[in-house]
Amino acid sequence: MARPRREPRTLLEHLIQQRDRTYEEMAAEFSRLDERATISARHLARMARGERGTAGATPATRRALQAIFGAPLDELLRPWAPNLATAAPATDGSLVLPSPGNERGIITMAAERARRFTLLAAESTTPEAVDQLRDDVQRLALAYPQRPLTELLGDLAETQDTLFALLERRQTPQQARQLHFLASVTSGLLAKASHDLADPHAAMLQARTAILCADQADHNGLRAWLRGLQSMVAYWAGRYAEAVRYAEMGTEHAGHAGGTTSVWLPVSAARAYAALGNSDRALSAIRAAEDAWDHVEPDAVDELGGICTFNQPRTLYYAADALAWLPTEADNAVAFSTRAVAAYADRTDPAWAFGDQAGAHADLAISRIASRDIEGAREALAPVLDLVPEQRINGIVHSVQRVHQAVARAGLIDDAHDLIDHIENFTHTPLKALPH
Repeated sequence: MARPRREPRTLLEHLIQQRDRTYEEMAAEFSRLDERATISARHLARMARGERGTAGATPATRRALQAIFGAPLDELLRPWAPNLATAAPATDGSLVLPSPGNERGIITMAAERARRFTLLAAESTTPEAVDQLRDDVQRLALAYPQRPLTELLGDLAETQDTLFALLERRQTPQQARQLHFLASVTSGLLAKASHDLADPHAAMLQARTAILCADQADHNGLRAWLRGLQSMVAYWAGRYAEAVRYAEMGTEHAGHAGGTTSVWLPVSAARAYAALGNSDRALSAIRAAEDAWDHVEPDAVDELGGICTFNQPRTLYYAADALAWLPTEADNAVAFSTRAVAAYADRTDPAWAFGDQAGAHADLAISRIASRDIEGAREALAPVLDLVPEQRINGIVHSVQRVHQAVARAGLIDDAHDLIDHIENFTHTPLKALPH
């Protein structure tokens, strides 16, 4: 008499049992589907039993799992229940729809499955596939300033992997330029993600890859935008002269492109000059950034929106960040940081960004400390110290640490014990310390 099967622990284990195949056979199917999607039978079995999460799965493995079982990995690893409310393939390959109530989940799963098929199943990349990828990249660019990185990183890595896979195939010159453009933007977003996780080495590696793709796309706006990213990474890593150099390297490209990066680059140089103590060059660069707004003509990078376009609130924040370094500009620092905080007050504004809002509040705290207004500094920094660890990206942590340093320089440690304690507690749990 056959021994009854064990009750499945995950949806994945249930589906494998339905197919009546061994883990060795299923693992072999992965490599036939995609040679990059290698997985051992032991690893697959542990995933099916719920002993391994999603962290160790490569994008290729995720795609293979979804292609075989028709559901994203997160869904496949959910605890199994006989009435599990998700759509799952039956043994004959058709979909068995769940009871009503999870229609949004079904639509999301079906859309993702259709997207994968459109992008990777065809022998050549279609215009529709390129349009879909542009939508994907634009969605990520719009979401990046407003959502925690933990919610986006998987999509970013998977989108980059898909673009690289398509670029490894033969493409028409026009499609190759379009795909290189999108791969450049995605790699730039991953450079920002690496920076946010306090890994400047990985950030610069991604940025150099992005520049290579921008050169293949022959796009000056992208080249300029990526130099801005490199300047930002160098600035927060404390390499201020390097930050100036990258900003100036992008200036000629920005002049040809005409987009908002022509504002970003000089104001990026301004805060690096200020950190170096060069007040005259910093103030001159701020004026150059303000003047550049008169000549901006949005380009293809700006059209993506979100983190890919530089806006007026960010101009105010960067100027405030520069002025906060300069003791002789205390009044201007208060004025610019106050305006920047006001510009980021509306969370429904498309220009809102939690990182830049936090930086503006930190700059206001620093400018108030310069006036020996500890209570005002506490009030300015309070919204930043309330951020959850998932939002404590590298730039925010450094901004908060600058407030700590300002208190010490002003000789106000004895008057600000509670503020110092809150800052130290905040910086003990940055985003980089969280499991990924």
